[in-house]
Amino acid sequence: SNHAELSKELELLCYFANPYHSWERGLNEHTNGLLRQFFPKQTNFKIVKPETLERAVMLINKRPRKSLDYKTPFEVFYSDKSDADALQI
Repeated sequence: SNHAELSKELELLCYFANPYHSWERGLNEHTNGLLRQFFPKQTNFKIVKPETLERAVMLINKRPRKSLDYKTPFEVFYSDKSDADALQI
């Protein structure tokens, strides 16, 4: 990947978790758990219809989150606020 170039161009910091350190990726692991409510392990995503996946993602993104002050990710992402605090997790 071109993360170094992208990071420099956009003046962003990039952080990477260590391999096999799932506790360093808490949000990622939590989201995987939410997806597992719809798609158990060993699910063959080659046969899952795109509409089925989109519906699961929409349902997950419309769940309120404590970390978002009980707003949904959908509400935060599509809010008109330009305040960066609205996007802090």
